[in-house]
Amino acid sequence: IAKKTPAVWQNLVASGLWFYGYNELATMTLKKTGAVTQSVANTAKRVIVIVGVALVLGESLDPIKLLGCGIGIGGVLLYSVIDDLVKK
Repeated sequence: IAKKTPAVWQNLVASGLWFYGYNELATMTLKKTGAVTQSVANTAKRVIVIVGVALVLGESLDPIKLLGCGIGIGGVLLYSVIDDLVKK
């Protein structure tokens, strides 16, 4: 299908390049921080992406969706507070 449709081939190559760049950035970030910090940042990123996409696409944020986002954000906040307390 990629040989018959140039757009598929272009999107495949672009997707591969973006994913490679994402992995490179993740590796560099992991070297400068720690595994737990990157995991927390990745969780926060997912919540931000979910809410952002819902807003851009005009989807409703049902209570169950908001609860899930709240749990994600709350977990990230709780980790940050505990991390600061442990460092002191």
